[in-house]
Amino acid sequence: MSSGSPSYRGHRYPVEIISHCVWLYFRFPLSFREVEELMLERGVIVSYESIRRWCLKFGQAYANGLRRRRPRPGDKWHLDEVFIRINGEQKYLWRAVDQDGNVLDILVQNRRDKAAARRFFRRLLKETGSVPRVIVTDKLRSYGAAHREVMPSVEHRSHKGLNNRAENSHQPTRQRERAMKGFRGIGGAQRFLSAFSGISPHFRPGRHLMTAGHHRFEMMIRFTLWNHITNTAGLPATA
Repeated sequence: MSSGSPSYRGHRYPVEIISHCVWLYFRFPLSFREVEELMLERGVIVSYESIRRWCLKFGQAYANGLRRRRPRPGDKWHLDEVFIRINGEQKYLWRAVDQDGNVLDILVQNRRDKAAARRFFRRLLKETGSVPRVIVTDKLRSYGAAHREVMPSVEHRSHKGLNNRAENSHQPTRQRERAMKGFRGIGGAQRFLSAFSGISPHFRPGRHLMTAGHHRFEMMIRFTLWNHITNTAGLPATA
């Protein structure tokens, strides 16, 4: 097992079952109980609580592994923020994607003021280890104020119509938010969305832009990478 790979020590279920449950939960709008039912139909008895623990333990590790194997992000970043409900209170989900639609990072915050934008900018620079050529945002003034302070040498384009790529990236999150009937806390929302934004896009290669054969071939490549990340092949189950 390579460094940085998830450890399955002490788990009595085979790695294939653990990774498959985590894949089902983050890939499709399913609850833990629904994943439990799908596994039962296949003859695997596992409780939804075990699935929940697996998703908490391995979801982020899998997402990090996928991110490490992505090409360097593009030099044009699209940033956007959207409100989400957490225990009935309005919070903000900040998201950045590059020109190819790859999610660079997400951050759940209480506000969308200059301090929140500045925090997100600094986190982005740290997480990606690179500086973009241009950033594209909507007309929220917080972006301009934070841009002048954090990355003044980067070109900033502020226009509502230019930022559809980031706005479209919110759609899977909205779908999942509805399925989960909202989030219960900021920490839980951040943990889930951080793993979700690393795993779900990996299995969404833009099917509408591909032929059926091309899509199947691309998915085979992506499943092969997933198996490598999760150490599914060749790793013995522990008792």
